[in-house]
Amino acid sequence: MPNQTESLSVREAAESRRSIRRFAPGAVPEEDLREIIRVAGLAPSAWNAQPWRFIVVRDPELKAQLAVAANGQRQILSAPVVIVVYADIRDVLAHVDEIIHPTATSDRRASTSSSIARFFASKTTSEQAAWANAQSNIALGFLLLAAQSLGYATSPMLGFDAVKVKEVLGLPADVAVTALVALGVADEQGRAHHRHPTERIATFR
Repeated sequence: MPNQTESLSVREAAESRRSIRRFAPGAVPEEDLREIIRVAGLAPSAWNAQPWRFIVVRDPELKAQLAVAANGQRQILSAPVVIVVYADIRDVLAHVDEIIHPTATSDRRASTSSSIARFFASKTTSEQAAWANAQSNIALGFLLLAAQSLGYATSPMLGFDAVKVKEVLGLPADVAVTALVALGVADEQGRAHHRHPTERIATFR
């Protein structure tokens, strides 16, 4: 369990987050994992599509297989939990009614469904997957801050064989694996931030 007793603010979570590769032993309570996923799911997306999906991996054997697929990155074996974030645009398109706000009129629902269908009909399968993956990266950012706010460290990973990850977890071939996230209580400090100053990354006009 993390040491802190109160949740951090968004600012505090962003300022204190580090990528951690060594985690303390001990399980993460499921209620905390569910809260982290719930908050990640509040991320915005075009048309409210919410293409992100999460697999919370705690099984040691599965983690060992994911570590192989992720080039042996040690944080996968060290962390009590690995969250696999992936994007499934096929699931979205098969259940468009679920993403339209319940207060929408029937005309609005029909218009939105038609707009979504037209947009994706003009795209290849790989373009659709890339679009969904870009949206899912927003949820990834929310997930990292949600975990940090509850006192859990994370290490997001993009270095993996997506085909192998999908094979390990039995995922459809056409989904896009956005990231693997090792999660748990930190057993190291992590490096201090080394980031560009605001003046380097922003222009005010």
